[in-house]
Amino acid sequence: MKITIVGTAWPLRGGIAHYVALLYRALGVRHEVSIVTFTRQYPAFLFPGRTQREENDAEGFRVPAEALVDSINPLTWIRAGRRIRERGADLLVFKYWLPFFGPCFGTIARIVRRGRPTRVIYICDNVIPHERRPGDRLFTRYAFGAADAFVVQSRAVERELEAFLPGARHAFVPHPVYHGFGDAVPRERARSRLGLPGGPVLLFFGYVRRYKGLDVLLEAMAIVRKTLDVHLAVVGEFYDDEAPYREQIRRLGLESAVTVRSDYVPNDDVKYYFSAADALVLPYASATQSGIAQIAYHFDLPVIATDVGGLAEVVRDGETGILVAPLDAGALAAGITRYFTAADKERLRRTVNEEKKRYSWDTLVGALEDLAR
Repeated sequence: MKITIVGTAWPLRGGIAHYVALLYRALGVRHEVSIVTFTRQYPAFLFPGRTQREENDAEGFRVPAEALVDSINPLTWIRAGRRIRERGADLLVFKYWLPFFGPCFGTIARIVRRGRPTRVIYICDNVIPHERRPGDRLFTRYAFGAADAFVVQSRAVERELEAFLPGARHAFVPHPVYHGFGDAVPRERARSRLGLPGGPVLLFFGYVRRYKGLDVLLEAMAIVRKTLDVHLAVVGEFYDDEAPYREQIRRLGLESAVTVRSDYVPNDDVKYYFSAADALVLPYASATQSGIAQIAYHFDLPVIATDVGGLAEVVRDGETGILVAPLDAGALAAGITRYFTAADKERLRRTVNEEKKRYSWDTLVGALEDLAR
């Protein structure tokens, strides 16, 4: 098949770009694949980070992509749709995570389909996002109105889709593992490079937003530190105001127990953080699924997570990590303590190594092929 993927791609940065790159390579084994990406992905008011572009070579995710789409310029949507249509794509795949892109994606899809048998499939991270805005449902309905089928990556999103668009043709495929960050390095070498201590280390990784529960994790750390000398590495750009978190760290007396790297981590450095940690912690207040968990699994790293959304589908309590109640610092502290005092932590790593085989890009490719047929 001739397949065009529309979504974020190198030299734009972030998890969506990583996903699109790995999907491109997986589909390219059997199909002719191209990528259409953005000249401008977000207007400034929707992007609180420092830059939207990669600042290192990003070899693991560097793929060819044609930058045609300005997310707020409808003329570019029309030009992109015509360009894809001229190529004669058999399948058009959108990576969908935010209703803001609904008008853009819906317009491109309608132009591409006009007078052609092109199939349109949306891979949905969310149907309605965690942080809701006016117009979310309207924009999503417009986008999905031009779709033939959907891929959902958690049962939580599947339920959202079935409620939003009853009877929609779809396939459930768990989020594949991110394997583009290279191999793990020895723990001591990783900690030395990052300046982390030699005792137990927890990792909180990714953009910091209110729903991700960092404030609850800090409260939990204050409880855990009464009995265990655990260190927390908070790594990622703050999309919330950083000052209240810094004040919370000071108020709780955690200055020596928490390392904060409040910046986007270059792809080449990701392996050091996941190699240095004993566990990833996802204290989310809400979630559908987590690409961060799939980075952890690539590095055989167990996950301590809240039992929300699709996280419980990926983190099996006592097998690949620990599950706790959300928005409860005491429960999270107990889960962290349980993990670090367990006698068989290495068994969890071995189970993660086996579990990650379920999260294959080949499975996703097969689902897209079946839906396209």
